Amino acid sequence: MFKVLVADHISTKGLDILNQEEDIEVDYQPEIQFAELLEIIKDYDAIITRSRTPVTKELLERAEKLKVVGRAGVGVDNVDLEECSKRGILVVNTPGANTVGAAELTMAHMYAILRKLHLAHEDMLKGNWNRKKFMGEELNGKVVGIIGLGNVGSQVAIRCKASGATVIAYDPYIPREKGDRLGVELVENLDDLLKRVDILTLHCPLTEETKGMIGEREIGLLKDGVYFVNAARGGIVDEDALYKYMKKGKFAGIGLDVFSKEPPDEKIRRLFEFDNISLSPHIGANTYESQDNVAIKVAQQVINALKGRFVESAVNAPFTITEGLASIKAYLELAEKLGSLLAQYAGGNFQEIIIETRGDIKEHIDPISAYVLKGFLSPALDIPVNIINAPYIAKERGINIVKTTKERGENFKDFIKITAKNEKEEKVVGGTAFYGKIPRIMLIDNYWIDIEPTGVILIFENKDVPGVIAKIGEILAKHNINIAGFRLGRLEKGKIALGALQLDDRLNKTILEEIQQIPEILKAKEIIL
Repeated sequence: MFKVLVADHISTKGLDILNQEEDIEVDYQPEIQFAELLEIIKDYDAIITRSRTPVTKELLERAEKLKVVGRAGVGVDNVDLEECSKRGILVVNTPGANTVGAAELTMAHMYAILRKLHLAHEDMLKGNWNRKKFMGEELNGKVVGIIGLGNVGSQVAIRCKASGATVIAYDPYIPREKGDRLGVELVENLDDLLKRVDILTLHCPLTEETKGMIGEREIGLLKDGVYFVNAARGGIVDEDALYKYMKKGKFAGIGLDVFSKEPPDEKIRRLFEFDNISLSPHIGANTYESQDNVAIKVAQQVINALKGRFVESAVNAPFTITEGLASIKAYLELAEKLGSLLAQYAGGNFQEIIIETRGDIKEHIDPISAYVLKGFLSPALDIPVNIINAPYIAKERGINIVKTTKERGENFKDFIKITAKNEKEEKVVGGTAFYGKIPRIMLIDNYWIDIEPTGVILIFENKDVPGVIAKIGEILAKHNINIAGFRLGRLEKGKIALGALQLDDRLNKTILEEIQQIPEILKAKEIIL
């Protein structure tokens, strides 16, 4: 018999699923205080929480039987993931349960600002009847730009198309086939999208790459009279730049559900002084249906985990999973780094990823593949990605995974090679571990190179002529960035070369743009490994 403690309020639909299991005893205490929880947690095999109840190291030290933590929601900030992993406790959450709710809130804001519904409502409450004052616009015929074509973005696209809009999207981590299935044009360059849209809506996670991605320059590229909706994450937008352009009259209407600080402080509340803004307090998931879905999904995940079944939404990887793999620890680390390199350098909009292991490590193709996918997906997502959920997430995003093996490598006995394909291009990365202990990236596309997979790395393609490294070095020196190492690969003298500079500090946007403006530079990317 498994004992499950539900320590926060969840929908009765989730409780019903738990109660239907004959070998599960449910204890529903949604108002339990932490001090009392510490006293009783030793008796439970699983705990289900929301954001109210913290799952801390102190709690876990007393949880003698605990096997599963179920988080009814997406965020796991209140759960000590590292401590759970050390103790072999699986943590599961419920991504996607609020997809429709978030998409519909986006549409609600979109229609509100197009038709000035929020202003008409307020005006009528004052006793007015100003029909001519509230002339609006139709979604039909508009060009809607979606940044982030994941679960929510896809649902928004479907709804916009059904209303007669043309939909274009920017998402470097989504295969083009998904856009084709949705009837959405996937653009390769964010600037191109910004220049074309009548309505811009955000549906990407908040990551290092997306933080502040809509800033003063990007807003300046938008048409005058554009509409803007953000129901994703507040930190994606530079709110100072947003305020500046609102004062200039850039926007016909803005809908905001999220903010960089919640509740908004006085600085953010400056945005509220404009009458063409529709506001809500981060309520994308606040529907009865979403809360039912969250409860149902967390109940199912906890049951599956307790009974040893496949769990699609695990957010940590208990250490027990990698027991017996100590002999290939360096290759598992390398696999994750290769996946991350591939995503950061080449993007993620691939239809197929071929993972090939050569030599003695070929018998470990499955764990190596899981680590490759963990590294490949992590840069694109703001949810924890691990070796358990990475294959499931890849499948959900429409990526076909192919695993192959060879008896031995061509230049190295043991070797990992990853080939990513879409209809336009093919990208390759590969590496080995010297003496089975020292991971090295040895192959990028057709270039043989030797890179230590750690820290800040500037990877660039350039015309193979004298003086290129000196020009890059001059820019880095001007900004007080020290070079820790340099590697070069080339196919033929005087053609194209691939360089890798290992740096002591991160580059900012300005430095990278200066490097990209060097005439001989064809491509330059900052990689964090």
